[in-house]
Amino acid sequence: MAISCWRLLPKSPFPTKANSVLPVPPYLSFSRRTSLGVAVAAFSPMAYDKELAAAKKAASLAATLCQKVQKALLQSDVHSKSDKSPVTVADYGSQAVVSFVLEKELPAESFSLVAEEDSGDLRKESGQDTLQRITKLVNDSLGNEEVYTATPSLSTEDVLRAIDNGKSEGGSVGRHWVLDPIDGTKGFVRGDQYAIALALLDEGKVVLGVLACPNLLLASINQQSSESSHDKVGCLFFAKVGEGTYMQSLDGSSPVKVHVSAIENPEEASFFESFEAAHSLHDLSSSIAKKLGVKATPVRMDSQAKYGALSRGDGAIYLRFPHKGYREKIWDHAAGCIVVTEAGGEVTDAAGNPLDFSKGKYLDLDTGIIVTNKKLMPSLLKAVRASIEEKVSSL
Repeated sequence: MAISCWRLLPKSPFPTKANSVLPVPPYLSFSRRTSLGVAVAAFSPMAYDKELAAAKKAASLAATLCQKVQKALLQSDVHSKSDKSPVTVADYGSQAVVSFVLEKELPAESFSLVAEEDSGDLRKESGQDTLQRITKLVNDSLGNEEVYTATPSLSTEDVLRAIDNGKSEGGSVGRHWVLDPIDGTKGFVRGDQYAIALALLDEGKVVLGVLACPNLLLASINQQSSESSHDKVGCLFFAKVGEGTYMQSLDGSSPVKVHVSAIENPEEASFFESFEAAHSLHDLSSSIAKKLGVKATPVRMDSQAKYGALSRGDGAIYLRFPHKGYREKIWDHAAGCIVVTEAGGEVTDAAGNPLDFSKGKYLDLDTGIIVTNKKLMPSLLKAVRASIEEKVSSL
């Protein structure tokens, strides 16, 4: 859906009525300012086209790398970070591929990347064998794209630099790419759901997002069929502000527009929550579902693949309530958030506030994150508040 662009001219050199509203030329982007100091008030239909194309290419190539590693997952591929979550060879490789592709495809733009990994462990003597493996994987993956075949192979130092591009702090000024190279690392290690999640912030707002979900069925997870087409896996969801959300196969089928569930009766709704109990308070989710009268058992799934599945109507609600002391990172939600909102859904914290991605690497939230369609949101918020109050009073 195209959104008209308008601007406010407080001081025009031409005879106009005070505070006249005039149309902005369609080539201006969200953050662009005119020579008159006029703020662009909306998005042009052509804005972010090249950025979205680059993001889709980057996420797809990273997914190819991840699929290769997952098929031959070795015990030595899994390391341990200070927060005790697993880090894989694919995590580092995915980040290097995305970083390289974005820089290559968008050479004229200043490059800022907020991402999960850094190369510290790989620069140690004990990480040299792993670094060699990552470098080979990255070069093999880039070789799958014809335009990069003429590019000299990346050295280990090139790969380390690409990984460390992700050290940006983000913020409310300028453009920042936001990446989780493998969202749902534990799901990846188990052979279950994971996602390569990439988004672009412009002046603190998410303006596009891509979710590559290599293990997610192309057909709805609610459909049961013996047809071979329903067994196909590998989805690419993408959204650009004001233009809706689309899904296609990772191997490049024609995109189809998707929309969140239109369910209005909470009793008919199904909901997603994190697979790992350590990632979300399942008992609180159960209390909320009970208040709503939800009859379906929860669908527990790793990663932002939940956002993708919800954007196409596989479920109606997603609840995430981290344990006390946990701070949500922007890369865990930025891409998923715009994929759902452009599909007609809403994403808020437990108080009903929209998520604010402009404060750096972390989200400042009230208790948790809730996702649903616009018709269910009022009753869901009411149930969330009541359940939280009961939990607090019982302590």
